Amino acid sequence: MWKIAIIDDERQVLQGMKRAIPWDELDAEWAGEAHNGEDGLEIIRATRPDIVITDIYMPVMSGLEMMEHLRKEGFKGKIIILSGYSDFEHARQALRLQVSDYVSKPISLPTLRTILGKVIEELIQEEEKRIRQGELELKMLLYEPFVEKEWIRAAAVGTLDHSYRSNTHLPPSYQYWLERKHATIGIELIRDDRASSFSVSDWNLFRFAVSNIACEVTRKRFTDMEYTELGSNRALLIIHPWEECAEQLEELGTRLIDSISSYLRLVIRIGIGSLKDTWMKIPESTEEAFRAMDQGALRMNPAYEVYRYRESSSSGQEKGALFPVKFSYKLAAAMKATQEAEAQQLVFEYVTELQKQQGVSASYVQMLGSELWGIITYSLYESGLVLDDLFTNDQIAKEIGNLAVPDQLAGWLSAKITAICASRQWKGSSKHRQVVDFMTSYIHEHYAEELTLADLSDKVYISRNHLSIIFKNITGETFNNYLTRVRIEKARELLLERNMLVYEVAERVGYKNIPYFSTLFKKITGMNPTELIN
Repeated sequence: MWKIAIIDDERQVLQGMKRAIPWDELDAEWAGEAHNGEDGLEIIRATRPDIVITDIYMPVMSGLEMMEHLRKEGFKGKIIILSGYSDFEHARQALRLQVSDYVSKPISLPTLRTILGKVIEELIQEEEKRIRQGELELKMLLYEPFVEKEWIRAAAVGTLDHSYRSNTHLPPSYQYWLERKHATIGIELIRDDRASSFSVSDWNLFRFAVSNIACEVTRKRFTDMEYTELGSNRALLIIHPWEECAEQLEELGTRLIDSISSYLRLVIRIGIGSLKDTWMKIPESTEEAFRAMDQGALRMNPAYEVYRYRESSSSGQEKGALFPVKFSYKLAAAMKATQEAEAQQLVFEYVTELQKQQGVSASYVQMLGSELWGIITYSLYESGLVLDDLFTNDQIAKEIGNLAVPDQLAGWLSAKITAICASRQWKGSSKHRQVVDFMTSYIHEHYAEELTLADLSDKVYISRNHLSIIFKNITGETFNNYLTRVRIEKARELLLERNMLVYEVAERVGYKNIPYFSTLFKKITGMNPTELIN
């Protein structure tokens, strides 16, 4: 309710005002009264009313003197002057003190209602503005980690705006980059028979697990590092050593392959870019890391797919990287933002370069079609669109199998991009992508806490029921099911390390009821927790 205080030395006027104000109609309540400015100042300090109605000429302290004190003390409430005198100088001073209205006595009931209604409407608008500002500031805090992640990715692939590619625009937390050298390790998850059977939701959980393992393994060797995902099956580690560390990077590559194979039974390959002396050359190292993989040259160890880039490894007969990292990233970003013209231009430029190569076989074109479709599919899944609803897997496989030359690849992709961007489902669901991105990231970072959909609905300012529908539509599963699977996946990783007992692992991932944890674990993994550590 809005609190109103009345300051007037005429008792009859004061009592009449109290009776005349339509309190219930205005959703207002009486906050106090006084017969002079000095007492009025104390009343206002004590009750902090939203509206003050005051006379000017009063004993001890005038209304104007009282207002001077209030404004100096930071009082933000509305002030209405009700005076028996009409004086230009007083009106001028009232304006300087940000008075909402200046009314001469006597005042009629309709006029009083109109003035108070107008002032309360101003208060409502200001309150709504404060709430929106507060929500915006909170959202900025909530999304700050994701803005930082996006900056890292852009710095790694070379899509930072030109105005930010200078040492003066390096964020404070990355100033140490100026003193270091920089190298990249590209990670590519291989879609073998097992991985190809994963649903998109399963694949995303495995990507999360890969990021956990990669960061944990890397930090044991290099304290200063960043990890960023570049697409559905590619990720990048950025290392900041003081000096050349070729052997350590190669050792890290083999360790990553062993760890991810052991814990997740996933196959990966590693590419190592050359060491750069400035952070602005990190994108060059990124391209080199994936080019080393795609060329398949300079394999460091016959038992491991760890490839190192060297300038001398290039030859005229070798193709460059299958898809330049920058191209893949920009294509995914264009599709997420439904920028059809941008996506079409990127594909056109890529196929134009492809046509310059000699001896491009039909099988190579089909392989490119499959990989490009994979980039588009997973980028759109992250934006809330499952392409299974638009195209069946059998349909896509058949169409790709009919591609023989680059021109056919370009025409096929162009038609698919147009169809996707025109999809009503895409236009509707894209609005919720950022909300679900935040939710899934928050789950991965806070899975051990007591998380509920209601908690997250408070953070993203969407009702719990509506948020439940959005989450299910975009991820394909309920919030609770997704949370459970993240917890069990982390539990499986911890159990495989064999450093903790089952009950310790259960508590670490958010379960105090051990039998319930064991039941969930077996339901999802097919085995009891104890079987995994024996």
